Amino acid sequence: MSPPVAPPGWSRWLVPPAALSVHLSIGQAYAWSVFKPPLESALDLSGTQSALPFQLGIVMLGLSAAFGGTLVERRGPRWAMTVALICFSSGFLISALGAATEQYWLIVFGYGFVGGIGLGIGYISPVSTLIKWFPDRPGMATGIAIMGFGGGALIASPWSAQMLDSFGSDNVGIALAFLVHGLTYAVFMLLGVMLVRVPRPASPVSASGGSGSPGSSDVPAALTGPQVSARSAVRTPQFWLLWLVLTLNVTAGIGILEKAAPMITDFFADTSAPVSATAAAGFVALLSAANMAGRIGWSSTSDLIGRKNIYRVYLGAGALMYALIRLFGDSSKPLFVVCALVILSFYGGGFATIPAYLKDLFGTYQVGAIHGRLLTAWSTAGVLGPLIVNWVADRQEEAGRHGPSLYGLSLIIMIGLLVVGFVANELVRPVHPRHHLPGTGTPKEAADDRREQRESA
Repeated sequence: MSPPVAPPGWSRWLVPPAALSVHLSIGQAYAWSVFKPPLESALDLSGTQSALPFQLGIVMLGLSAAFGGTLVERRGPRWAMTVALICFSSGFLISALGAATEQYWLIVFGYGFVGGIGLGIGYISPVSTLIKWFPDRPGMATGIAIMGFGGGALIASPWSAQMLDSFGSDNVGIALAFLVHGLTYAVFMLLGVMLVRVPRPASPVSASGGSGSPGSSDVPAALTGPQVSARSAVRTPQFWLLWLVLTLNVTAGIGILEKAAPMITDFFADTSAPVSATAAAGFVALLSAANMAGRIGWSSTSDLIGRKNIYRVYLGAGALMYALIRLFGDSSKPLFVVCALVILSFYGGGFATIPAYLKDLFGTYQVGAIHGRLLTAWSTAGVLGPLIVNWVADRQEEAGRHGPSLYGLSLIIMIGLLVVGFVANELVRPVHPRHHLPGTGTPKEAADDRREQRESA
């Protein structure tokens, strides 16, 4: 299945909504913490066990993006969005069966494995298409679409909480909530499948849109600047430095995100104003809003100040926010909430900026496939972040501790990871010309390549 080519005069601004319909749906993953307490109660699970579907989903996201990235480039975004729709919705339906029959392994398999494949293919499906439509503003373009993944929980968190209130928080109520999710998201994602278009074989255009007229379906034809294939990219130190940067930035953010609802409850459980379950769900929604705003806000800022500079902000200021939570978080709800919101804005911004960072270093030739391979960092972080926070909390609870002390060590670990990521970002340099495709790079490098090809012929 290949997407229809955009007709003359078709507006490139219709591509972001198509991407958003998919990303807003699969972004439900960030609202998983709303299901954790009901699942733990209904199926007698520990915090570590209830995190497993989410962790496996993120692992499969990275793996399916890595192995499917080249296929997505070849088959096009419509094929990818269709696969994402089928897998993501089926994952919920399988999970509904698992909850109804109290077979937790079916929830892990459905939501984590099958749904995780939908997460990965759906996540990368619009990236290279958007960059080709918006070569003048890659950070903004990918930020708009990937913003949807961060904003998905803004819708899903209160929606899921309301369904659990209506259906009940026992296994039958959870099953009905999963069923409604699966069917609703299938319809919503179908809109993106029907709307998406790829640009026509292009002619030179203006930065505003195409052929001098904003909104045209034309995009720049030539691959300008250095171009690196996906196979060559993974052999460069730049790729692995960015892999490390993304891993550590995501680990630091995802640990809070996956356990957001129980964490804020524990931090203020012994105060005069404890946090209710409804307020905790509202906190998850706020984090989702910060995640979403960071994706468009910080990624657009990166078009102005550069990718390396914006990652300095994500990693350096992020470590400071964690330090403030560690030292003063339990004494002030506003401070705790504000620091968490900033951390999640950096977390979202890091995801939205990374495709543009890859485009700057490796060009647009196979940026979707390169991005897919880099998302194995997300798989790693999807295990590390929740594992660190949940494992430490479980051990502290076994030792008889409670409240903020459940998370003290986890916060210190996160600060250390962000510092390491900051150093890795400082080491990123332009890709060596030997990795460039022949005929690309600077004008001099391209001319040298052509001369070498003539001489060898």
